[in-house]
Amino acid sequence: MYFLCRECSGGSLTESVQRFLWETCVKAAASGNASYAKRLLKKLINEVELEKSEVLDEVYEGYALHMSAASKEDTLVKENIRITKFISFLFPEGLYKHPSCPSSRKLVVPLQCSLNMLEGDTGCSIWPSSLFLSEFVLSYPELFTDRSCFEVGSGVGLVGICLAHVKAKKVVLTDGDLLTLSNMKLNLERNHLNYEDELLKQHGEAESTRVKCIHLPWETATDSELSEYLPDIVLGADVIYDPSCFPHLLRVLVALLRGPTKRDNGSLETERRSPAVAYVASVIRNADTFNAFLTLVDQMDLSITDLTEELKPPYELLPYMHSYDRSSVRLFSISSR
Repeated sequence: MYFLCRECSGGSLTESVQRFLWETCVKAAASGNASYAKRLLKKLINEVELEKSEVLDEVYEGYALHMSAASKEDTLVKENIRITKFISFLFPEGLYKHPSCPSSRKLVVPLQCSLNMLEGDTGCSIWPSSLFLSEFVLSYPELFTDRSCFEVGSGVGLVGICLAHVKAKKVVLTDGDLLTLSNMKLNLERNHLNYEDELLKQHGEAESTRVKCIHLPWETATDSELSEYLPDIVLGADVIYDPSCFPHLLRVLVALLRGPTKRDNGSLETERRSPAVAYVASVIRNADTFNAFLTLVDQMDLSITDLTEELKPPYELLPYMHSYDRSSVRLFSISSR
């Protein structure tokens, strides 16, 4: 239509041609395809200005309106950069008797997560290691059922939701970022899980629940604070990434993994049924960074074992998720010597 109008007017974008395009093309497109209308107006203005002709006022005004609307839309996107994703764990037909397999053979987990990876919102994103660790929990429920579990850097809460699904005795989810913690609580609610947080506990309003949410910055966590918990299992997904955090992370792990300690009256704290172990899933993005982590693990008198081949999830519960590369994730166990 644009080129036909130009040909009919002898190759020039006269005012009559601009008005015709405005009435027949731009107005019609504006109601159904604002993006197309904006591009058409921009091209029309550029072409008319190249001819050193006068651009109709309504063409300028129309373009300004579309630019203003686009700016508002961009602002809205930046302010509202979280969406709901549905993670569907699909159990193969032969697993209908598996302890963690629902009767429908499908476990659907709705999660509010972030699309903004550049604004420090990584804690509200879904990472491959979190998917891997969740598959691990669902594949080996016998490791977690009736066990007290403590997760460091819980992010969106996916692993914790899976732990609750396999009936862990207690699930403590932690994160050092308050916005991430708030988002995690929302995800627990969306998955119909009651949780206890510090505020409810302070006001004596907490319900009896298996799930707790704790604000736990590694660098400020104290031994006395961590001694309140005596988990059987500690979990962490994609926590091996920042060398400056390693001393703080490992200090937290040491406090959580060590055996019962004596109280002031000489009695021992409640003993675990077996030595505590940490399961950490991570993508090794930088060999030097990972080697620095291994060095500190040794210095902190901890043992680390690569269990990827031995305990990798035997079933692909996320077969449709082609962007998720399971082979890139390693699974490690960490324990006190």
